[in-house]
Amino acid sequence: MAPRNKAIPRTRSIPGHTRAPARRPAERYVLSLFVAGATARSQQAVRHVRALCAEKLPGRCTLEVIDIYQQPALARANQIVATPTLLISLPLPVRRFIGSLPNITDLLGQFDLGENGRITL
Repeated sequence: MAPRNKAIPRTRSIPGHTRAPARRPAERYVLSLFVAGATARSQQAVRHVRALCAEKLPGRCTLEVIDIYQQPALARANQIVATPTLLISLPLPVRRFIGSLPNITDLLGQFDLGENGRITL
């Protein structure tokens, strides 16, 4: 004998009440900035990326600044060939931005941060 289909209970809508959209937890970002020493260019890149994290990803971003002279093994492991290099490890896929990162506007243009603060390419 075939099982009987049970009726699915219907939900009632309340006039004037709209259902709130489901909220997903905010994504976490893991950024690594590879620099070469304490040069003005390196310090400028650090300032710009920290400003990006503070403005666009507050509380959702972990930034690690890595000096390739101090930690050459990390540079080799991450295949860093030029500095400064910004490596976005999470969310996947891994992305790299190489160059001087002259200002936040240019960096935001490369990141294309949408309204919800998610970094997309």
